[in-house]
Amino acid sequence: MKNNLLRMRITRRVMPSPFPLLLKGLLLSAVALLSGCQFIEDYFDQNPPPSPQNYLTQVAEGLTQPLVVAQAPDGSNRLFIVEQVGRIRIVAPGGELLAEPFLDIRDKIVPLNPQYDERGLLGLAFHPDYASNGRFFVYYSAPLRAGAPAGWNHTSIISEFRVSAGNAALADKASERVVLAIDKPQANHNGGTLAFGPRDRFLYISVGDGGNRDDKGPGHVEDWYERNPGGNGQDITQNLLGNILRIDVDGSLPYGIPADNPFVNRDGLDEIYAYGFRNPYRFSFDMGGTNRLLAEDAGQELWEEVSLVTRGGNYGWNVKEGTHCFDANNAQVSLAECPTKDPAGNPLIDPVVEIPNAKQPGGLGYVIVGGYVYRGKTFRPYQGQYFFGTWSRTRGRPDGLVFVATPQNSGLWNYTEVKFANTPTGNLNHYLLGFGQDAQGEVYLLTSDNSGPSGTTGKVYKLTNRP
Repeated sequence: MKNNLLRMRITRRVMPSPFPLLLKGLLLSAVALLSGCQFIEDYFDQNPPPSPQNYLTQVAEGLTQPLVVAQAPDGSNRLFIVEQVGRIRIVAPGGELLAEPFLDIRDKIVPLNPQYDERGLLGLAFHPDYASNGRFFVYYSAPLRAGAPAGWNHTSIISEFRVSAGNAALADKASERVVLAIDKPQANHNGGTLAFGPRDRFLYISVGDGGNRDDKGPGHVEDWYERNPGGNGQDITQNLLGNILRIDVDGSLPYGIPADNPFVNRDGLDEIYAYGFRNPYRFSFDMGGTNRLLAEDAGQELWEEVSLVTRGGNYGWNVKEGTHCFDANNAQVSLAECPTKDPAGNPLIDPVVEIPNAKQPGGLGYVIVGGYVYRGKTFRPYQGQYFFGTWSRTRGRPDGLVFVATPQNSGLWNYTEVKFANTPTGNLNHYLLGFGQDAQGEVYLLTSDNSGPSGTTGKVYKLTNRP
């Protein structure tokens, strides 16, 4: 019933004459007055309107693990594509992928494992005033810096660069200013999204819990929940791991702290905006409405999730995995009970989207990939709905899935799988690495046929309604 009700709101782009439909609607209304609304529910159960036709339109190919696609707020309509290996490429308004990278910092990136790696050039955000100041920010994984804890893996760097004077297609590599450096004990769980708040203009940064598994091991501090070892996700005083941060890059150097950050003048690190995350690889702001912040969090074993993030919110890791109580000593089985609040009285906030990991029967994929709320004009039925996906249903074959979720006033959102009219099986048939959104609110998908940062099978597609 839920899926049919979801489809009930979807119409084809090319509609037949409205008069027969209007007459049918009037008849249904008359019958409903006589026999109740159950008749209408039964009718639509048996006669669901067709779903929109979704097509993948290729924007760029020949890329090495494209993770981010974004438009600069300069009116140029160029697309900037982040490759994990350390390059940013430009797609010109005419569709040409420029041969010369906008930025190439491969020499600054820690050596990557070509088979699979979560490090690299992970994030890109253009300053809201990029058109006049040429400032942009990147998140990348550098070799472990001097003075970092011995035996740790690498240092995550958030840096500012500027576009070259007189050449809008080339960044000034020498302009780098390191804004923030965070030492990481393990190679995985790096987060990596950068985005400016559409209302407050502050820079938001997602940071994973430090890596390993279960949020325990070297570099994972003990927290208040004694049942589970470790706990960077719940810690707010000793490090910046397992959080979404918010800083002011227009104030004092290297950065300022927004006065209303939740732990200013309180126990906790000033940079933290929200906490309790395992690996918030991708988050985004809704372009419409109240510009809500949605962040996915990759699960450990059984559950993947997306949450509505609010200032000061605690999102539960490693006390919970999704809506379920997590056992760090036996991650394959959820605990029957766990705390619902932290010692400060903050509730452990449940996600709005939860899907089963492929490690359990009926699972939908390994690793959730966060996307965007659709605000374009191509698909009216998708307006206000949230696109997300999974990296792949299997580890040995590229088989990512794409979903769209319908927001609800409370509880978990309903979601349905998105099929494509111009692929052999209707599926994506690639590893899904990320999503993008342009200034018009249209949605892009970033894919590869390689599981790691190697080769040139990376492609970027735009979601369209025609071949």
